[in-house]
Amino acid sequence: MDPPGDIARECVEAYLFAEPPVEILVFRRPPARGRIWVPISGKVDPSDPDFESAMRREVREETGLLHPLRLVYLDWHVPFRADNGETWRLHAFALEVDRSFVPTLSSEHDAFEWVPAAEAVRRLHFEDNRAAVGRLLSVLKASSPNV
Repeated sequence: MDPPGDIARECVEAYLFAEPPVEILVFRRPPARGRIWVPISGKVDPSDPDFESAMRREVREETGLLHPLRLVYLDWHVPFRADNGETWRLHAFALEVDRSFVPTLSSEHDAFEWVPAAEAVRRLHFEDNRAAVGRLLSVLKASSPNV
């Protein structure tokens, strides 16, 4: 069920992955931000021309990644209730990167780890993040039955 109310803010998130086998790069928030495991995420700025541009900016700011191997559209747009009570909407993307990629962490995260998709589902804090990993696996399987 969608949270009630107009969408007050648009947000983006990115799942960095490598395959085969599928592994997800998860990021841990520092203690002041709950020490939870999350994907890359952030708010869409007025200067962002579109959601993809906002996602690429957030990935660049939080990891230093400039050139992923490919972009996978997840067609995943999830309204949620923000801490301030407003309804925000999240737009999820996935970026394939080389498994050797080592992110340059911003102050938003204090750790990262490559994990199998099933472990990412166990670690990710928010239900919509866990569901987005399932969506990514479905999209990858549809494009390559060996996933």
